[in-house]
Amino acid sequence: MPCPHELEKPGKKIAENCEGLPLTIVTVANILSKADKTLEYWNKVADDKQNWVYNDAYDQMSKVLYPSYDYLDQHLKACFLYLGAFPQNNWVYGSQLSNVWSAEGFLNSKSMHYSETAMTSTNRTHAYLYELSSNNVIMYKIEVFCYRLHSSFWHLCNIEADKNKLFYALNYRSDALVEEGIESKRRLCIRNNVLLAIEDVHNAIASASTVRSLLCTGSFHEYPVPLCLEHLRLLRVLHALSVRFYEFPMEVVKLVQLRCLALVYDGNLPPSIFKLLNLQHLIIHRHLRIIQSVGNLSYLPVEIWNMKELKDLQIKGRDLPHPCRDGSLLPNLLKLGGVSPQSCTKDVLEKIPNLKVLLINIELAPDSTHPLSCFDHISHLHELEVLECDVVNPILNTKVVTPLAPLSNFPSSLTMLGLTGLGYPWEEMRKISSLPNLRHLILKCYAFRGPKWEVRDNEFQKLLNLQIEDTDLEQWTFQNDECIPGIKLLRIVHCYKLKEIPLTFGASLQMINVVDCNPMAVNCANKLKQDRDGKYGEDKHSLDLFVRSSWDDGNIKS
Repeated sequence: MPCPHELEKPGKKIAENCEGLPLTIVTVANILSKADKTLEYWNKVADDKQNWVYNDAYDQMSKVLYPSYDYLDQHLKACFLYLGAFPQNNWVYGSQLSNVWSAEGFLNSKSMHYSETAMTSTNRTHAYLYELSSNNVIMYKIEVFCYRLHSSFWHLCNIEADKNKLFYALNYRSDALVEEGIESKRRLCIRNNVLLAIEDVHNAIASASTVRSLLCTGSFHEYPVPLCLEHLRLLRVLHALSVRFYEFPMEVVKLVQLRCLALVYDGNLPPSIFKLLNLQHLIIHRHLRIIQSVGNLSYLPVEIWNMKELKDLQIKGRDLPHPCRDGSLLPNLLKLGGVSPQSCTKDVLEKIPNLKVLLINIELAPDSTHPLSCFDHISHLHELEVLECDVVNPILNTKVVTPLAPLSNFPSSLTMLGLTGLGYPWEEMRKISSLPNLRHLILKCYAFRGPKWEVRDNEFQKLLNLQIEDTDLEQWTFQNDECIPGIKLLRIVHCYKLKEIPLTFGASLQMINVVDCNPMAVNCANKLKQDRDGKYGEDKHSLDLFVRSSWDDGNIKS
């Protein structure tokens, strides 16, 4: 029986709520076929993704989807279920998963076998995520390196996590007041941060003295809520990036078992933070971005150099202090993020010799007149694989973007480079294009500028992923067919002046994503796809082209 005309609009929205999974669409359709076929009822289902219709469908689908989970290698199962602790439909950064998985001990398996592709990832977390995405149980957004579960798998994860007692989720007040209590729970996941301010919920959490992990994954809460940390002395993971702290919670420094601490706090860290000698991941975000003037920078306490177990240090708006003492060394530090060029001096970088990931944020103060020098000593980091340098408030005018940070010699170990707002001329690209292991290059907000860029012979021999966003580039050409021979993904965003892109990409190119660009650039991309299809056909060496224009009615997919 055809669908009544008045139900077509809500029907399309219901189909969209199924997130493109055919099994979900069929299961929901089967449930709806037995329910009221009234416009009011269908609108109700269409407007509420938590409607019982979807949950009923997910329950039915769990039996079908369970083998996808059951057949996962043992070391992947806990990681997969852990994704269910985060809110439904939320994208989670790979780095965020790395912190909690590592602190939970999920990444310590010795009996693992990775494919060659997985082993090229910068760390074991990415290898795990690669395996999960290869098994089609998680979704991946490559442009921002985020992951999430399809709603049907999220539902399955929560069922299996409850069976396996992996974590206990608090969505409502009643979840904290269950008859059997929550005293024996080892991991608590707070999906509604307001619950922490309710007295009986607070008392219930405080009674759970054996809790090892406290995850606050709900919507961001701007107002202080008590975390009853004084009662949770065995905590190994405190992940509370969705709660703002106006004062540093001093109870934290007594949690000597902590492996991962993630907070939002604008002030200075207390020197007593060094008491957390087991801490491996320290992530302190700022709620407010304050542009510091030169000479008025915020530094971590010098005691940070005593925290020898640190692997990951993300301290937005703060810097590492000068290592003035003998023995100042962080031998296990693999990732440093959120720092300014003040943390990129020779004295500091020599004390973090095994660093693999460095993320630099540059905030230009109104009185800033000095040239930047954040790359002068980068070449000393012989293990560095990922480097990102972002000017968060670039100065845009017709002549200059920011004071230039001269490009120095980067270490040959570099596999990923991201630059934002630095304003280099395209000729400077030669200092990057010869890097022997560079696979990912991301250029945003006038990272390079000028009307013409010619890629020269044999440049970017290992590059797989190139993203260019917000630039005044007009003509982009290749000197010959040997340029960027292995590229798989090309993403061009907000390049309004771009009139020409190369038409000589090799057969390795698998996807082009063009967002809000000059129609002439879109025409080049279309011609590139037509030439590819004409040469190889649509099956062999297929090229996916996605074009999106905010001034069009919809998306164009080829």
